[in-house]
Amino acid sequence: MKSRIWIIIGILAAIVALPLALRRESATTSARTAQDHLIILTPHNESIRKEFGEAFAKYWQRTKGRTIHLDWRTPGGTSEIRMVLDAAYKAAADLNRETCGMDIFFGGGEPDFSSQAKKGRLLPLKVFSEHPEWFGEDGPIYQKFRGETYFPEERTWVGTCMSQFGICYNPDVLERLKISPPTRWQDLGDPRYRGTLALADPTKSGSVARIFELIVQAEIQARIQQPEANREAAIRDGWDDGLRLIQRMAANARYFTDSASKIPLDVGQGNAAAGMCIDFYGRSFSEELTTRSGRPRLLWMAPTGGTTLSADPIAILKGAPNEEVAQAFVTFCLTPEAQRLWFTRAGKEMGPKHKALHRTPIRKDIYQPEILANSTMPNAMPYQDPGNMTYQADLTGKSFSTLRQLVKIMCIDSHHEMKQAWKAICEAGMPADALAVFHDVSVMPYEIGGKGDPILTGPDALKAAERATEIGEKFRSNYRKAQALAQAHSPIP
Repeated sequence: MKSRIWIIIGILAAIVALPLALRRESATTSARTAQDHLIILTPHNESIRKEFGEAFAKYWQRTKGRTIHLDWRTPGGTSEIRMVLDAAYKAAADLNRETCGMDIFFGGGEPDFSSQAKKGRLLPLKVFSEHPEWFGEDGPIYQKFRGETYFPEERTWVGTCMSQFGICYNPDVLERLKISPPTRWQDLGDPRYRGTLALADPTKSGSVARIFELIVQAEIQARIQQPEANREAAIRDGWDDGLRLIQRMAANARYFTDSASKIPLDVGQGNAAAGMCIDFYGRSFSEELTTRSGRPRLLWMAPTGGTTLSADPIAILKGAPNEEVAQAFVTFCLTPEAQRLWFTRAGKEMGPKHKALHRTPIRKDIYQPEILANSTMPNAMPYQDPGNMTYQADLTGKSFSTLRQLVKIMCIDSHHEMKQAWKAICEAGMPADALAVFHDVSVMPYEIGGKGDPILTGPDALKAAERATEIGEKFRSNYRKAQALAQAHSPIP
């Protein structure tokens, strides 16, 4: 009994200490003198935190006549946030409490918020009843657009802006490599990119994991759209095509980083030729990294037929200690005033005070000529862009967790063997037998991976680890065999 008490005390101490371990900041009224408080858990960068914090503080003072302290908690990406929430709510449950000690989860991908909603950790948002005219087909915020969900039926989260995933590249490096600028994901599988790509670890970021899912779905859709295609066979073949494209991209990669912002920085500095990149990082670094003559050292593009407009949501956490203020913050984020912060140029009326955010507002009524003229994206019309694909959740939605683990096993954990095999294959002139072994993805067919591998992503950690080891050994064995086959084709020096 005493040991259980000490365990609970230890958990309580950890929960109390956890916020202190997280990075904390506020540009608003100090915690000691503020009349109101708000605690926000977020992966958003410093610029977003600063601009939205200051803007809301002014809004709160103007509408309520009260001062506020915004306490931002930034443990890392959404993977780290998920672990923080898991630990916090587990500790709360052990103590028969409901609160995790924080008010808002702000920023990330739709899968991260849907997962928290399924665990019962999100509260209904009052903005839907306060401003019903904002939502639905007749309002400025759609519930769904081209297969993407911008708020669920339960109204427990809502998108505040949109993210688009694409490719950043250095035009000077591509010119030296004699490679044309990429237009599709498939271009990054070109062996001429070998050793020059910058990729990110999907297990560290929900947004990065979504990129890999979209890559696979784009290949499935391409197969389905072929004349007289059998849908079931096309889905299976497209799944395999997607995994093989990821293999080639990974084999071309210099590294897999935990930090998504490292990729555009390295590309802009010429340390990598190209890489996967979320839109706002691409646009921000493109603006910052230019030559003295004004020539951009980094450009960003959305792959044709290979990306969508995904929601970047906000939600209120169950047991929020400052729920009334939290509800007001959510409402503020969806006002035209706050929406213009996302993409108006710094210093312009209704824009950020310090630095442009380069994000895409979710309200479609913001895309007006007079507003766009002062934005960082004067030609942006996201709801009219024909280059985006229509996301089909039934094709890859259940594979999200499996894919992020598979990429780690297939490409990151086996990266040394993979690169050695790819080097030998390229130097041997791409022999068919070696390529066939290199691209053998039969260990994870669509019937298992596409539906979500129940063991690899299941609740039993020991079985999941055993499954990961089994898959990893298969790929490493294939890469070693492919290397040997390729070397057998190469002339003896």
